[in-house]
Amino acid sequence: MLSRPKPGESEVDLLRFQSQFLATGAVPAVQLVKKGNRGGGNTNLDQPLLQDRRDVVTLDNLPDSPPALVPAPPKRARPSLGCPLPEHEDPEERLNRHDQHITAVLTKIIERDTSSVTVNLPVPSGVAFPPVFHRSQERQGNSTSGKRSIFAQEIAAKRASEARVPPVREVVSTLDPPERAASCEALTPREQGGQLLWGSCGFQGPHLVTGKGLRSQDAEQEAQTIHEENIAKLQTMAPEEILQEQQRLLAQLDPNLVAFLRSHGRTHEQAGEKATEEQGPGRHSAEVTGEEPVVPTSASEPRQEDDPDPGAPALALPVTPHKEWVHMDTMELEKLHWTQDLPPLRRQRTQERMQARFNLQGELLAPDVDLPTHLGLHHHGEEAERAGYSLQELFHLTRSQVSQQRALALHVLAQVIGRAQAGEFGDRLVGSVLRLLLDAGFLFLLRFSLDDRVDGVIAAAVRALWALLVAPGDEELLDGTFSWYHGALVFPLMPSQEDKEDDEDEDEEPPVEKAKRKSSEEGNRPPSDLARCDVIKLSSFDLRSRLCRFIAEAPQEMALPPEEAETLSTEAFRLWAVAASYGQGADLYRELYPVLMRALQAVPEELSMQPPRPLSLQRIASLLTLLAHLTLAASSTAPEPSSDGAGASVSATPSSITWTQVSGLQPLVEPCLRQTLKLLPRPEMWQALGPVPTACLLFLDAYYQAWSQQPSLCPGDWLQDTERLSESLLLPLLRTPTLGSLWDSLGSCSPLCNPQFCVRAPEALPSLVSLGSTGGCPSLSLAGSASPFPFLTALLSLFNTLARIHKGLCDQLATVLATPGLQNYFRQCLAPVAAPHLTPFSAWALRHEYHLQYLALILAQRVATAQPVLAINAALHHSMVLALLSRLLPGSEHLAHELLLSCVFRLEFLPERASGGPEAADFSDRLSLGSSKDSGCGRGALLAQACQDFPSIRSCYLTHCSLARASLLASQALYRGELQRVPGLLLPLPKEPLLPTDWPFLPLIHLYHQASDTPSGLPPADTVGTALRALQWVLVLESWRPQALWAVPPAARLARLMCVFLVDSELFRETPIQHLVAALLARLCQPQVLRDLKLDCPLPGLASFPDLYASFLEHFEAVSYGDHLFGALVLLPLQRRFSVALRLALFGEHVGALRALGLPLTQLPVSLECYTEPPEDNLALLQLYFRALVTGALCPRWCPVLYAVAVAHVNSFIFSQDPRSTDEVKAARRRLLQKTSLLADEGLRQHLLHYKLPNSALPEGFELYPQLPPLRQQYLQRVTSGMLQNGVSEA
Repeated sequence: MLSRPKPGESEVDLLRFQSQFLATGAVPAVQLVKKGNRGGGNTNLDQPLLQDRRDVVTLDNLPDSPPALVPAPPKRARPSLGCPLPEHEDPEERLNRHDQHITAVLTKIIERDTSSVTVNLPVPSGVAFPPVFHRSQERQGNSTSGKRSIFAQEIAAKRASEARVPPVREVVSTLDPPERAASCEALTPREQGGQLLWGSCGFQGPHLVTGKGLRSQDAEQEAQTIHEENIAKLQTMAPEEILQEQQRLLAQLDPNLVAFLRSHGRTHEQAGEKATEEQGPGRHSAEVTGEEPVVPTSASEPRQEDDPDPGAPALALPVTPHKEWVHMDTMELEKLHWTQDLPPLRRQRTQERMQARFNLQGELLAPDVDLPTHLGLHHHGEEAERAGYSLQELFHLTRSQVSQQRALALHVLAQVIGRAQAGEFGDRLVGSVLRLLLDAGFLFLLRFSLDDRVDGVIAAAVRALWALLVAPGDEELLDGTFSWYHGALVFPLMPSQEDKEDDEDEDEEPPVEKAKRKSSEEGNRPPSDLARCDVIKLSSFDLRSRLCRFIAEAPQEMALPPEEAETLSTEAFRLWAVAASYGQGADLYRELYPVLMRALQAVPEELSMQPPRPLSLQRIASLLTLLAHLTLAASSTAPEPSSDGAGASVSATPSSITWTQVSGLQPLVEPCLRQTLKLLPRPEMWQALGPVPTACLLFLDAYYQAWSQQPSLCPGDWLQDTERLSESLLLPLLRTPTLGSLWDSLGSCSPLCNPQFCVRAPEALPSLVSLGSTGGCPSLSLAGSASPFPFLTALLSLFNTLARIHKGLCDQLATVLATPGLQNYFRQCLAPVAAPHLTPFSAWALRHEYHLQYLALILAQRVATAQPVLAINAALHHSMVLALLSRLLPGSEHLAHELLLSCVFRLEFLPERASGGPEAADFSDRLSLGSSKDSGCGRGALLAQACQDFPSIRSCYLTHCSLARASLLASQALYRGELQRVPGLLLPLPKEPLLPTDWPFLPLIHLYHQASDTPSGLPPADTVGTALRALQWVLVLESWRPQALWAVPPAARLARLMCVFLVDSELFRETPIQHLVAALLARLCQPQVLRDLKLDCPLPGLASFPDLYASFLEHFEAVSYGDHLFGALVLLPLQRRFSVALRLALFGEHVGALRALGLPLTQLPVSLECYTEPPEDNLALLQLYFRALVTGALCPRWCPVLYAVAVAHVNSFIFSQDPRSTDEVKAARRRLLQKTSLLADEGLRQHLLHYKLPNSALPEGFELYPQLPPLRQQYLQRVTSGMLQNGVSEA
């Protein structure tokens, strides 16, 4: 054999190999077949192929040089002899006629008819995957397996197995199912067990142990032997024994192993049943219909084929599966439910809560709404018949692999959040949508979505985050109120402290650390310098260029749509105004000064345009607000260095704006104000101006405030200018009748007088502060278009500034305080109505209302100080001051401090002191039946002394009602216009007012806590002075301003008076303290106050009144020494209508205190009937009464009041004949009467048996029967005779 050519051999070697091959005459390995000409038609097919002619390569007659490369002649197609070309046919037409373009293909698509095609189901298999074939397995009887692939061999074997029926059972019944069932019923239990074992399970061969894996050649034979032994063992056992052994094995084996064995056995059984059905005559090959579904079983569930549920509904499938279909040999019906028609929608009304579902626009769908399926609102999850998606399903959809589904889910969630914040869902949903989303991790979902690789998903996540954080209604509301008096202050988006403390264990925290953490300022106020630092950092975002971009050009000159240009210009002015509120942006003012002057000069022309444009008016108001802040920044008040941490953290730099740079603004703004005031008589035009008049007034206020603080200027200049402004503008304005209508409408727009304005937001969360505004406030509301609050607040602010710098104007400006509308508004605010519930919106609205009240009251104080004769309605103003002080919210610390300093303790606000008030108090006490006794000092003298001590009282309350210093400094900087010290324009979220409702008792409460916390038991310093000043002030309020204490329950007042006696053992012995406490106790025991005394209600600042009373009894028993005033306070809670626990505490645990309760009946502050009526019904207390009387612990000499009370109740009990009494009570009554008749003390026996009525005028405190009434005498004889007959003798 010739070898193959090797590398390096040339063509000469190949020719030599060819010659050798031809010489040997060997048979070639390949054959060369030459076919005839494709174009010729004379090919002889019968001619044998040319196999003997060989191609031989020769090098003879070859030229020495290669031929020239010239193009060959073009080849032409030879026409077929059978199909000659037409002579006169155009080739292009022939091409078009035979062209098969795509349009021709699409127009000739015809679907294949598959209605008659039979689809066969695959061979059933009980396992999830087919068995793995190994090369070690050998195919028997397949001689051609060496030339066939493994895959081809497996397919051939599978087809062969389908073609024949394997003998899986030895005996197969050919009866129909009814006949088989009947035959089984005719068998005995023993035969049924055998039938069960051999007929249904098919023990022809082993199913589990097959011998595979054993090295022995007889492995299969051994497995068969083991199987036969098992069969023989089962034949000797009864069915009951088989079942018992089966249960024992099931209890011992692992449940997972049992499930595996059952599934393995079920696979063989299904294969055998299928083979049997194929063998039976007239049987279809595994055809499953909708009428007789196959119930699927899983490997982890017990077998249910033997006991099917006849009542189970059949699964109606839209198509009938066939065995030829792939993977339909064993159907899993739970996975085929989606192919069914939707179940019918439940139409009936039900009280059962259902899962909320939303459409793709975020709208809540009704539970019974029926929508078509093409809307994409039906799915294959829970409640498939109901349209819409639940929140859980939307969350699941956001984790989809399809980006469009993720974006759609985020879009729907954003729509749901927006509608929930707008309150569209109302009370149709149970719970809060926002709280549910946040608890489910919505923020984490958004954070993950922001890291998505698809831009559409990122945009949807940003839109959802915007919907969560931004409320369009709130933005619209805050835009309209930005130019109000301190209208730029808003609540921050900061987590509340209570959210951080939810997971903390307070019991494990030390009390000192807990007190530090729960200070009044933590959790409510953001860091003091947070906002200032943020404004300073704005320079890193190129704020200057951005502001210049939208301020340097007028809105009409921008290449933008008009509305967008106006909005951008307005927002630029607002942003600059916020920066100017911190004293920033002064250098930008110098650069843009010409632009601001042009804009300010154009204001009158824009105000005269009809109709007025709201966006343009908003821009003008923002411009004026900016100029007001820049004018305040020109104040020369240099910031003083602060020693505290809060002040030191704020970088206070002097402003770079000088007064000369802003002094020319007032001549341009004042004409604008005059122009707007001309429209005041026309309400529709006035309301259309919006905040422009308010912004003009606030600018003038800031202008005169900054002017008065210029030390280098002559004071006469601004004094003359203020007089000019007052005479030419303000006084004519006060005489305008239309201004009176604004004062009259205060009550209609007041949220304090109309609590329904302050409803809770539909979705209110502590961490997401929202005002709950849905846009478009009612006109008659604080933020409505007809609200007088912004304009009147700005007007009062200007009046206060003018009255402060020019006291001579007070008499002219005082006329505003006499306005009937303002007085009526104050009276409405003092009415005893429920205060609005504190929500973010109510706190925001009340803050603006309190501004107007504060400015009016401060103006009244200035007028009263400068001109005491002109103090009009001083009592009304003082009552309003007290009411406002208890209502101020966090963030208004400066207002509260100013009220305490200048208004609360102002003698000019107490006209009663000079109009016979003390004398009237004494006369009232003499007329009062409850206070007819002489207490040692009249109430009138105490009130007169309190008026003289007002400076000391004010100093006491300024000390004990002090506010947090950091908050006070921040509030002072804000309200005084010290912009370099303003830490931020962020409001703390209030949970309660600054001062408690019982703030007049704060000094007494502090004394009590200091005494309780002092380990040595020494009283605090100046205890007598502090208690004296506090009691004097409370007496003044009780006598002349009782409405100021309406919010303090009488029980709380009583508890505060008890604190005076609990401070130490000597304080209550001081004569001034005794007189003041006696006067206050007399006021507390008045009939109209006493009926409201409820000791079983929760009291502010008190955990339990019984606990306080127990401590009070211990202190009384230890240090009272029979003090009558102390005893009166002990006796007051023992009235019959109060809890029996208080009386049990005295007669059960502190019976020794009875010897010190020597208060005479004539000095009892309440009627004796309050203790004796109605009769006592507590059996334990009655027995204690009787024991105290018999033992002598309670006698008229030591405790006359309680002696009379105990005698009255025991007498009423022993002679009571109520048929509804229980046997125990009857027996106790009989025993007490028997004991009473046998008493050795004749006086006590006479009192208990002959008691008639209470009478505090008698020495004993009650009247006696001269003789027992006949009915009582008969009852007594009957009881005593029964005792003698039974031979009972008791001491």
